[in-house]
Amino acid sequence: MLILDPNEPNWQPESNRWPPHLIDAALALADNRLSVAEPLLRKHLKADPFDVQAIRMLAELAGRIGRYRDAETLLGRALELKPDFAAARANLAIALYRQNKSVEAIAELDRLLKEDPDNIGHANLKAAALGRIGRFDEAIALYEGVLIQVPTQPKVWTSLGHLLKTVGRQAEGIAAYRRAIEIMPELGDAWWSLANLKTVRFDETDIAAMLAQRARTDISDEDRFHLDFALGKAFEDRKEAARAFDHYAAGNALRRTKIAYEPGETERFVADSIALCTPAFFAVRAGTGCAAPDPIFVIGMPRSGSTLVEQILSSHPLVEGTSELPDIPAIARRIADYPKGMDALSPGELRALGEEYLARAAVQRQTDRPFFIDKLPNNWAHVPFIHLILPNATIIDARRHPLGCCFSNFKQHFARGQAFSYALDDMGRYYRDYVRLMAHVDSVLPGLVHRVIYEHMVDDTEAEVRALLAACGLSFDPACLDFHKTERAVRTASSEQVRQPIFRDGTEAWQAFEPWLDPLKAALGDVVSAYPAAPAFA
Repeated sequence: MLILDPNEPNWQPESNRWPPHLIDAALALADNRLSVAEPLLRKHLKADPFDVQAIRMLAELAGRIGRYRDAETLLGRALELKPDFAAARANLAIALYRQNKSVEAIAELDRLLKEDPDNIGHANLKAAALGRIGRFDEAIALYEGVLIQVPTQPKVWTSLGHLLKTVGRQAEGIAAYRRAIEIMPELGDAWWSLANLKTVRFDETDIAAMLAQRARTDISDEDRFHLDFALGKAFEDRKEAARAFDHYAAGNALRRTKIAYEPGETERFVADSIALCTPAFFAVRAGTGCAAPDPIFVIGMPRSGSTLVEQILSSHPLVEGTSELPDIPAIARRIADYPKGMDALSPGELRALGEEYLARAAVQRQTDRPFFIDKLPNNWAHVPFIHLILPNATIIDARRHPLGCCFSNFKQHFARGQAFSYALDDMGRYYRDYVRLMAHVDSVLPGLVHRVIYEHMVDDTEAEVRALLAACGLSFDPACLDFHKTERAVRTASSEQVRQPIFRDGTEAWQAFEPWLDPLKAALGDVVSAYPAAPAFA
């Protein structure tokens, strides 16, 4: 939802001259009665298409239902008509940020901060946007500046903690999370952030505090499910599997009520991709796309060892680790009737889309190393598309035992993007779809994807690292075996784990919870017994 406050000065500077129906629209919007506000606003703008206040309100409405591109267009129109409309520019910055257009958002925020340098809201959003594009030191400095002005803002302390964790300043990150909890003891996000470090062990006092907050009836659902995930981790560390699972299950069940996820859509997407992507389909498109070899895509399931693979590769002097880039899914969403719509793309369009991806990814690059990593795991669904637009890109599939991987996802609360992970049966179906599509890719494009089996990496690290580097066309470098010593920003849930030598715990942690995993096993089917190979799909 965009920021729109009926009490702010720019909201209604001339409201005494507004017609009654526009005042009614403003009040309906303030009360979140969108079905009332929209027809009033459209009627008004049909009569007066140059009313920037009404245009801004319609943009607000679009933002509240997630149509940020429409909001961006409307706010751009308002600013064409009135370039000094600061409130519309602030809303535009948020709309851009919500679309992962961080560079564009920062440009708008810089204009706003030039006119209003002490605005805490603008500085806070700029810090978040800087963090998204890897400018962590600047982001941390901005957050620290905000906290000098408003030191009792728990969510800003939590955001600062996230960035400090990302750059490896763990002790300071923990202190920031603890400060947030002091200010707001029910802040589930801060408790979960401590748990999510995977290195913090909650003591009796912590557990009692979390249980007391969870028992309250006046906390938000978001705080409640975050507390459940944190308590699950606390009891798992104490080897109390039953109590841990109860909290993981409660947190997931509540989170699932907030998400519209239909596993059948993923199954249909995979079926459509398999039907389209035949050997002949790729043969007639050979030699098309953008020939640049720069990207190394690390794909697979979340919690599969992909961050470990990224850390190993980023330890090589020719490879830069970036993050989980949103660009491939964003580009794919523009293709009509995707994935079937790939069939209609011309050679020129394929090349242009590959070039667009490289331009978008360049925002995240901080070094001149020739290769860079895009570690968005969900890009497994777009491997055929990636190969069409970037035929010389390297694709690494990080894979982990289905029960271990899926249960690790079940006990992980993701900030966004992993809607399949909040029910065991959803998760099993999603993992099965992933294996099914990758098996098809292996059959029609043999050798395209190099697979790293997590358990093999644990058992014989050097052999697996050498094979991984060879698949990327890289010479062996000893630093890749000492990956835990590599100093770099890591944004994922495994940030602290990959700063330690490789360990076996991740291959066995699920076993204590096996009595509760029947729904997962049923959904996975023969994917479990066939692992690490893929079963013969019908």
